[in-house]
Amino acid sequence: MTAVDYVPHRGGLAALRRAAADCHGCELYKDATQTVFGEGPADARLFLVGEQPGDREDVEGAPFVGPAGKLLDRALVDAGIDRAEVYLTNAVKHFKFTLPERGKRRIHKKPGQGEVSACRPWLLAELDRVEPELVVLLGATAASALLGSGFRLTRHRGEIVELEQGVPAVATVHPSAVLRAPDREAAYQGLVADLTVAARHQA
Repeated sequence: MTAVDYVPHRGGLAALRRAAADCHGCELYKDATQTVFGEGPADARLFLVGEQPGDREDVEGAPFVGPAGKLLDRALVDAGIDRAEVYLTNAVKHFKFTLPERGKRRIHKKPGQGEVSACRPWLLAELDRVEPELVVLLGATAASALLGSGFRLTRHRGEIVELEQGVPAVATVHPSAVLRAPDREAAYQGLVADLTVAARHQA
């Protein structure tokens, strides 16, 4: 069970977005509010991939609009990158969550490898349509989606590597990891440094 049967072979990003809205390629669609597809210019030079939509993204239907997205916005500015010129998406297009015993706040749950693999056809289709100069992988889930489960973010963070599609990429932490870090300022500066590598590579 994957998204491969839902991905149209023709059309641009708009066609992909329409088709993704009806994707039942894994079980996550059953509980999510909606598909959260990528956003940004169709000719973006920089292509950023996160893990999955969060609670705010699930409600609003757009990627990186919650707390992690706001931190990413600030980091992009500090790295000299204009968010309006970047294509932003996630490895998984539906919000995976658990409900606590008390309260109504939905708690993020990391997608499994099967769900990442099931959603990979959408990510590859976006990459094919945009044809970016560089991909930034935000977090281990995004990195494993395009570089395989053997890739170690801790070992190769901030390095320029090449995807099998022939596109250079750089992996860094997900902005949500910065929000959870004991030393948030140090973690933030590390993210900015990695984004600066990306900015210089496609300058």
